[in-house]
Amino acid sequence: MKKTLLAALAVLSCGAAWADYPEKPVTLVVPFSAGGPTDKVARDLAEAMRKPLNATLVIENVGGAGGTLGATRVSKAAADGYTLLLHHVSMATSPSLYRNLGYKTLDDFEYLGMINEVPMTLIGRPTMPAGSYAELSKWIDANRGKINLANAGLGSASHLCGLLYQSTLKVDMITVPYKGTAPAMTDLIGGQVDLMCDQTTNTTSQIESGKVKAYAVTTTRRLTTPALAKLPTLDEVGLKGFNVSIWHGLYAPKGTPKAVLDKLNAALKTALKDADFHKRQEALGAVIVTDARVNPAEHKKFVEAEIAKWGPIIKAAGQYAD
Repeated sequence: MKKTLLAALAVLSCGAAWADYPEKPVTLVVPFSAGGPTDKVARDLAEAMRKPLNATLVIENVGGAGGTLGATRVSKAAADGYTLLLHHVSMATSPSLYRNLGYKTLDDFEYLGMINEVPMTLIGRPTMPAGSYAELSKWIDANRGKINLANAGLGSASHLCGLLYQSTLKVDMITVPYKGTAPAMTDLIGGQVDLMCDQTTNTTSQIESGKVKAYAVTTTRRLTTPALAKLPTLDEVGLKGFNVSIWHGLYAPKGTPKAVLDKLNAALKTALKDADFHKRQEALGAVIVTDARVNPAEHKKFVEAEIAKWGPIIKAAGQYAD
């Protein structure tokens, strides 16, 4: 009886200690450089969470090593709710890509909820002879062993999509990694490489301007964006079950008090319903998450499934980093 009472008092005391959270600005770590798609999502979310959280969220860009440096920084930060991480699908792929990861994805973070999903597109150089996906498929069969597939670097969205595409087709292509999307896109437009699979945030304007050829989208449903609405899905052209998008989630260091986590999750859910946030995300081609994955437990369950999905693909490709 006495022990039970003491335990209850301890819980009440802990909750009271965090009743005034947050009392200062909250740092939101983005594990990539400023100006990129993930940075844009973070800045939009920071603005949308400001009012419901009643605090300013300050963006800190900690780029490098495919996003693992920023994630490591948060995993080792004080568990007080004042340092958060906004990360994308690399949260699930890094355990397979990096031999010496500085954190444990499923053990070193508190999961706060998912934010959005960004579709991807399969695009080609403007001089590609294929004008449709059916023609591209024939071109790929006729040019096996000679096809150059660009990506923005190890662990990037375009790298992951390219791995899944090759694995599904059972066709090995010459992977050409770049230091970012911009140089990869420049060479694709210039005809130095043949294909690339990347986020709509990076490809839509190039497709609209006719600088690249677009063949398909990677989601199971067609997109409604005017420039992409006529593109078939890879699933409907024969790659059954092909489905990949770049999702973003929010995390806190392991051990952050439940009272703080509850406040952060509530602020996140409110932000995801914000009209201005929706407009900004739609402009990026992103889809706001509205299902159970906005809850911590379902968010973590989803990441576990993504780890299981990408692990064998990365292992089969044999593309690792130290």
